[in-house]
Amino acid sequence: MSKYLIVGLGNIGAEYAHTRHNIGFDVVTAFVLKHGGSFVNARLADVAEVKWKGKIFVCIKPTTYMNLSGKAFRYWMEKEKVSLENTLTIVDDIAIPVNKLRLRPAGSSGGHNGLTDIELTLGTDKYPKLRFGIGSNFPKGMQVEYVLGKWFPEELALIKNKIEGSMETIENFSTLGIERTMNLINKKEFI
Repeated sequence: MSKYLIVGLGNIGAEYAHTRHNIGFDVVTAFVLKHGGSFVNARLADVAEVKWKGKIFVCIKPTTYMNLSGKAFRYWMEKEKVSLENTLTIVDDIAIPVNKLRLRPAGSSGGHNGLTDIELTLGTDKYPKLRFGIGSNFPKGMQVEYVLGKWFPEELALIKNKIEGSMETIENFSTLGIERTMNLINKKEFI
């Protein structure tokens, strides 16, 4: 049975819940609920295991805060004996428009603290990432407030559609492989 590690990045604490920066948590939570799982608090992360189409998905939400995400990633990857190419990290990205998702097999952190820590911990940037575009609709000097802020009311339907698209991407990643899944998702514009 193939095993996958699905890593949703975010920050713990009620003040960060459902913010742009926590979209990784929201996607992984939705995926686990869709497949009838539930999270338990475990070492370095909230963890859930779900099965779908003969595959096992170990889903984690690190409890280490964003800038220490690598520790939880490596611990669970090694504990569950998941190969690096069978990991998928879901993360917010201000460089991608809010109506887009971007799947890549490798690539730099782009200045994202969570990805930077994973890269430093693993010694490579060659691991799959699903970047959830959050756009850059903020005034100069207000990036932190924007990233740590809640979605605008007019974005909520779009975000719900993109979370659905993200769950489908996780499933396709496990059944079709990353190349075919990239062809399906990277050109799509969500409304």
